[in-house]
Amino acid sequence: MPDFRLRVFQAVARHLSFTKAAQELFITQPAVTKHIRELETSYGQRLFERRGNRVSLTIAGTLLLTHADEVELLHERLQNQLHALHDEAAGRLRLGASTTLAQYVLPPILPGFQAQYPRVELTLLNGNSEQIAEALLRGQIDLGFVEGQVKNRDLHYELLLDDELVAVRCADPGKKPPENMTLADALRHPLVLRERGSGTLEVLEYALRAHKIKLSDLNVALYLDNTEGIKSYLEAAPHCLGFVSRRALMKEEAAGWLEIVPVQELRLSRRFEVVWVQGQPLSAQAQRFLTYTHRHSKTGL
Repeated sequence: MPDFRLRVFQAVARHLSFTKAAQELFITQPAVTKHIRELETSYGQRLFERRGNRVSLTIAGTLLLTHADEVELLHERLQNQLHALHDEAAGRLRLGASTTLAQYVLPPILPGFQAQYPRVELTLLNGNSEQIAEALLRGQIDLGFVEGQVKNRDLHYELLLDDELVAVRCADPGKKPPENMTLADALRHPLVLRERGSGTLEVLEYALRAHKIKLSDLNVALYLDNTEGIKSYLEAAPHCLGFVSRRALMKEEAAGWLEIVPVQELRLSRRFEVVWVQGQPLSAQAQRFLTYTHRHSKTGL
């Protein structure tokens, strides 16, 4: 098994953040710092430059990252080959999904897949669409699930589900249901948006471009890196509007906490897609999961 300190190093290098690495690995930030210091002592090299809150890889860190990725890939191949010796339905499957898919689409189907294939070890990496594409190309995951408009020519995309983004705001039980709002009126509100690199923001940006509106023209109150944060912010800020997947609103809408606001002239349809490296055959575990997911998407995923 590869040194856990290398996993910590890879996480910090991927996010360029000790805090986000700690969140990904479910350990404390001091523990992340300790592991990185131990690696730097072991190799006699500084692996990261720290300037205030900014973190960047040193030359030694870049070199170590290349070899750490190779070590991880070799370990995964060894695990899969060893599992295949006694059980073709066993092995490790590393999934990656952009935020909406990771939070609202995939979790309900994972238990069923695990029940059917109990010897497949599942992991799920959560990031925005750009980060998932990068993880695929670096061999860190086997199968990705993304949304958005931008495509990478080195990756193969396959439709999973259609989705729709909607404008949403804090609900007021004392008011009538919201009527259609003009696009101009909607954009006068302070907006709460997803971060750069997210598929959600890409879809909104493309739709506004058709109206000759740039993101820089908008009154943005805040950019957030997850949908749950946007929903919580909107509940506390009744003057704001946000744009999120309709699939992410079922609980809040039913409870009367948030309400969808129809916006004239703004259609925010998008595709949820499965993605893997172009020309690279899927592992048996990835192919099983792909088949299972497509089957469940047709029956109301």
